[in-house]
Amino acid sequence: MSKGRLEAFSDGVLAIIITIMVLELKAPRESSLAALAPLVPALISYLLSFVFVGIYWNNHHHLLQVVRHVNGRVLWANLHLLFWLSLTPFVTSWMGETNFSPWPVAAYGIVLLMAGLAYFILTRVLIAQHGQKSTLARALGSDFKGKLSLFLYALAIPIAFELPGLACSLYALVAVIWLIPDRRMERAVAEKTIEGAKVEE
Repeated sequence: MSKGRLEAFSDGVLAIIITIMVLELKAPRESSLAALAPLVPALISYLLSFVFVGIYWNNHHHLLQVVRHVNGRVLWANLHLLFWLSLTPFVTSWMGETNFSPWPVAAYGIVLLMAGLAYFILTRVLIAQHGQKSTLARALGSDFKGKLSLFLYALAIPIAFELPGLACSLYALVAVIWLIPDRRMERAVAEKTIEGAKVEE
């Protein structure tokens, strides 16, 4: 089964998620800069979520670059990921509108945790289809960053009820970890291109 439709559909959903998030930001009726002050929590919440959605889009793109084909299980695993990501605008808005109150911050962490788990499941399903010796499996390796992210999300959720600011700092830490360039997939794509060129020769 071709992966083209899966990529196009996923890109469309992620674009809609970002659009919905920005539409939740209501412009003030006053023209002074001071009128923006009440919007600061919502803007911070939006920025954090924009970065997370961008990270998922980037990683999803690189992931599918080393995938040859998909099957029904992959499609459902991908939909599972998109389901949790589609909840991002809701928890982003809730967290921003309530000035980072405990329950919204915890709910935000739950969505991040489930999205991270869904992405991990997607990678495992793809590896199961392509084999443990595939380019994809070699590129992912032990997936330390993915597992560390899940741990930090799970740690932040109970912390949110006592120290929501610290929980948000842990969410931001995960974002920073993923913003650090990870060349595994790019190297895998380069290897795949070289291997394909050798086969053609």
